[in-house]
Amino acid sequence: MSPETAPPLIAAQLNYLLSHFPLVVKIENKWSGSKYCPGILDRFTLVISYCLDVIKWDIIFDAESPMAAPDVIFGPDDENFQQFLVLRGEEEGDTKSPKNFLNDWNSRDPTQLMLLIQELRDQYMSFQKKRVAEVDDDRLKFEISTIVAREGIEMHMSSGVDKPEEVKFSVPLLDMNINKMVPGCPWKHKQKIYLQVIYPVEKKYVSTPSAPRLKLVSTTELKSIFSIDDVKLPTWLNGMCMAEYLPHLEESLENQVLEAVFLIDVRRRFIEALALQFGRPLEADPVFCRKATFLAASGVFTFLVHVLISTQFPKQQPELMLQSSQHFNSQGAPIKSLFLTEYPWSPRWEIPLMAERICDYLTDEALNFKRYCHEPQLQH
Repeated sequence: MSPETAPPLIAAQLNYLLSHFPLVVKIENKWSGSKYCPGILDRFTLVISYCLDVIKWDIIFDAESPMAAPDVIFGPDDENFQQFLVLRGEEEGDTKSPKNFLNDWNSRDPTQLMLLIQELRDQYMSFQKKRVAEVDDDRLKFEISTIVAREGIEMHMSSGVDKPEEVKFSVPLLDMNINKMVPGCPWKHKQKIYLQVIYPVEKKYVSTPSAPRLKLVSTTELKSIFSIDDVKLPTWLNGMCMAEYLPHLEESLENQVLEAVFLIDVRRRFIEALALQFGRPLEADPVFCRKATFLAASGVFTFLVHVLISTQFPKQQPELMLQSSQHFNSQGAPIKSLFLTEYPWSPRWEIPLMAERICDYLTDEALNFKRYCHEPQLQH
């Protein structure tokens, strides 16, 4: 948020929030509420991660009184949250109430908005736990009792006219710091894997409760080394509870994450083997080793070889793309080949042999690509 679009004091609060909030938070909408300065933005919709979903709150500053504390407007599904905050503040003597942040607001302290949102989110978590605890469902009460000591669990009660009542749990998995396992990783937030567990609320007794809906969710950046889409969840057996299910899942996941970290070095050695064939790469991914580009030649015809390496390497062969450094299409862009994957490959080969076979394949493919580049430009 730049000072040109919001008053400096407000911009400082927003910048600090976006840079230092421990979880993912974004600004979705920006608008002006000023009658006299309509070009000055002083109202914002914050999108805050919660329980593998998001909550949206409107933050209402006043551009004409930038020293004043903001108002916070909660979403339409959380109309009881404000009442919860009032009652909670009275019970605790206002010591932990967000009202304290607003009463003692210091607009020159850029941390104020972040601390306010952090406290409100913590209170929102307590609000949702209270709602879930009040649900008249014996199985849910039992599930909560078995995992209550587990850290980091978030829960959310959803209900409405057009949707059935259900309770969603966000369960963090693996007590390991993946960030520290990847040297030089640029990740800002701690990478985590969660199990989303959704229970339908069953107020009547059923002899065999239906299995919950299960889904693995990870932080976005983790896909650079490990895709949860490749993980097959264990079967949820009849009569099973989360306390029984989670240990088996975590053991399997831990082994897969350790293998994914190990494969970074395997990809690095593959790029180094390619360098022995093609020469030093023009560019390469030094952290995750997922891509590299080399300069190659066939006679006087020079071209680039782009190598894209999946997290499933060497089970899955790399994708190759050739790009001419001498030929351009009618739009002035360099001519490129389609992705090439139909070449000899075996994951059982030693890494030097993999690189050697790719080099042999490209010796012939370069001639085909050269002919392709010399075809009439309108075809590209």
